[in-house]
Formats: sequence, C-alpha cells, structure tokens
Amino acid sequence: MKKVFLTAMAAVVLAGMGNWALAAPAADSGKTETAVKTAKPTWLTRFNEAQEMARKEKKAIFVNFTGSDWCPWCVRLHNEVLTKETFLDYAAKNLVLLIVDFPRRKPLTPEQKQANQALAQKYGIRGFPTILLLDSEGNVIAKTGYRRGGAELYVKHLQNLLKR
Repeated sequence: MKKVFLTAMAAVVLAGMGNWALAAPAADSGKTETAVKTAKPTWLTRFNEAQEMARKEKKAIFVNFTGSDWCPWCVRLHNEVLTKETFLDYAAKNLVLLIVDFPRRKPLTPEQKQANQALAQKYGIRGFPTILLLDSEGNVIAKTGYRRGGAELYVKHLQNLLKR
C-alpha cells in the first residue's frame, strides 16, 4: 500500500514539475510576463510627488480619500475597481494615483497623518470614499466616489469626467 501511495505521489510531483517547466518562459527570450503587460501604477502618498509626476507625464491626479481599514464603501471601491486590471491599465496610461488614507488600525507616521488631514481640509472632504480628479496644479477637475458596476463602468465614468 505504501509503495502505491509513494508511486502515486511521485507521479503527481513529476507531472506538476513538467507543467511548471512548460509554463516557464524560455530563459533566452528576454521577455517575462510582467514585461509584456502594462506596468502597474504606483499609489503615491505625497501630494507634491503626485503633482510633479502629473506635470512630467501630463496626467490627471486621481486622489483617493479613504478609510481603508474601516469604511465599507472604501473597501468595496478598492475590491471592485481599484485592484482590477481594467482600472489599473487605464490608470497607468492616464492617471497619477494618490492615496490619502485615514485608517483606524493601520499606523501612519505623524507626518503622514498631518499631511492627509491638511489635504482633506484643503479640499473640504466630509466623507469616504471621496475621489478627486485634479490637474497638476491641484485644481479640482471633478469629484466622485464609489459607484456600482465594477471597473469597466468606473473607467468610463472617469473618462467622461475628464472630458469636461
């Protein structure tokens, strides 16, 4: 019985290794899966850095005012839109992403807390999630929040807001 079990386990391991080897890219191809796809945008936490990048890249700033670890609508926006390929691909080409977080459990540095509070005050943020689309000078282009429908509809919504 042990021999049958060990033989079966060896077959499973070898089959798995064969599948892994087939799935692995050729070492000399020079391309990896991540190189083929659009690079994922980075979520910045400093407003000045976002402004500078927006100026250089001629993009709008997507500011996500969020309570990431306690706000149910913020979590839904994150899970349904902000982590999806459709949104990330659009953002990589068109937006500079800035997160202004007000967590309850996740620690922030005193400097980050102060900077986030100053931005919320400057833009009159009263609830979460609030999404602002800004130009590189910090002027509000549009204001929105969570919307039902997933990433594709959200991207269309953003495109319409930016056309105005």
